Amino acid sequence: MPPKPVHPPRCSLTLITPPLSPESAPAFAGIFAEAVAAAPVASARVRFAPGADGDARAIVAPLLKAAAAADCALILDGDPRRVARLGADGAHVEGVDEALDAALDSLKPERIVGAGGLRMRDDAMTAGEKGADYVMFGEPRGETPSMALELLLERVGWWAEIFETPCVAYAESIDAARRLAAAGADFVAADDIVWRAASPAEAVRALHAAISVAAAEGA
Repeated sequence: MPPKPVHPPRCSLTLITPPLSPESAPAFAGIFAEAVAAAPVASARVRFAPGADGDARAIVAPLLKAAAAADCALILDGDPRRVARLGADGAHVEGVDEALDAALDSLKPERIVGAGGLRMRDDAMTAGEKGADYVMFGEPRGETPSMALELLLERVGWWAEIFETPCVAYAESIDAARRLAAAGADFVAADDIVWRAASPAEAVRALHAAISVAAAEGA
């Protein structure tokens, strides 16, 4: 991969939904709409509860409408075949093997393909070399063993200094989001610190302010 060019410092926010089912999605859709409208959100990644794949359209449709109104890309976890069928903007896949290859073959260049579950530096480099639109460091709890913040900061700093492919860093707190933005993350991803807040919209505004200031100060 080519060296990363010098750009003005900028870090954007991405949101990760809770695992959604047909039962939980209707109530969540209103919360989601308020959150993505509260401050600039570059993208949102939709997770599905176990067994909910067959109801993906009912889950995704209201989120698509809210995301489009907020100029927010909607990325679906897992099977890339449903992305075009449901009108989403891209897919997030785990690892660098067959799933990533299938997503790249079926979705690029029209749609976004991101890679997560990258525990090793070599995995991230492989994802970038294959053509992933972003690499993600860290994951929501329960998906993979969580990466300690200090290791996450080291990984983001290493990537940001060398590579052009954007990196997404998962933050478990506003302070972590601030530090990751200062370290050079192109995107900071958040889930529970937004959805479990008393006001998810206020949490989005606070996150956006924190990462914007930190990215500028970390330049």
